[in-house]
Amino acid sequence: MKKALPILFIAISASLWGIIAIFVRKLSFIGFSSMEIVTIRVVIATLLLTFIGIRKYRSQMAISVKDVKLFIGTGIFSIVLFNWCYFSSINQMNLSMAVILLYTAPAFVTVLSYFFLKEKMDWIKVVSVIGTILGCILITGVQVGDTSSINMIGIITGLGAGFGYALYTIFGKFALLKYPPFTVTYYTFIVASLALIPLTSLWEKGMMLFSSDVLIYGVGLGLVPTVIAYLFYTKGLEQLDGSKAAIVATVEPVVATLLGVFLYEEGFGIIQAFGSIIILISVTLINIPKKQKASIH
Repeated sequence: MKKALPILFIAISASLWGIIAIFVRKLSFIGFSSMEIVTIRVVIATLLLTFIGIRKYRSQMAISVKDVKLFIGTGIFSIVLFNWCYFSSINQMNLSMAVILLYTAPAFVTVLSYFFLKEKMDWIKVVSVIGTILGCILITGVQVGDTSSINMIGIITGLGAGFGYALYTIFGKFALLKYPPFTVTYYTFIVASLALIPLTSLWEKGMMLFSSDVLIYGVGLGLVPTVIAYLFYTKGLEQLDGSKAAIVATVEPVVATLLGVFLYEEGFGIIQAFGSIIILISVTLINIPKKQKASIH
């Protein structure tokens, strides 16, 4: 059971990320730009984490000044870079292709983990990465030969989104060598907030920020798919290889697709279902105990 808990924590965090559209679409409808929504997300998350920290984790709220560089890694190079690249790619190309490029993250994590975290590379990881990428391609319904919405800037920023997404796992691993999960999550969002507030000038929205809908969906965005999700993910990352964590987290597109089908009545066909199955098989394969793996031929 203890071995399954980190996997469960990562899967829960990915599922919570998968429902982020509920909050983002509402805030977008109200009139906020993509980066303003990101800023709302990280600022509210920082406020909530500060409250939680004062109540339960006071001893974990202090860090060494020299370690700020670790949280520049998780906060700016990951959270800010990932969101900026992701939204840029969405504006430059077909959304399905942007999602596919985002989910190159496991491949980036596997390679980066090999070089920087000295994690072993084996055929199981390689096959699982290929399987998750293939599953994402199928789940987004991209048709072979459809290149009408592809351009070089979109490809570069899309790959940048996948790279930025992967960097949280890498920098998070280094930060966890010195600090507990709460501290890592807390300072990640502090640094991201400090970078995004002056960048977006969100204060210019004035009283719009304090309307009931913005408060409900803004706090919901900062709490559910952000604070809770990142705490679960960082906790799971404590006991799980970075490459494995990234692969388990790819249940997110499955959850997002199901949300689209049942809440927003978006299309979901046999190809998308097959893609979901491939992702789940890949997640299962990467977590089969080694003794069981040896018996499979």
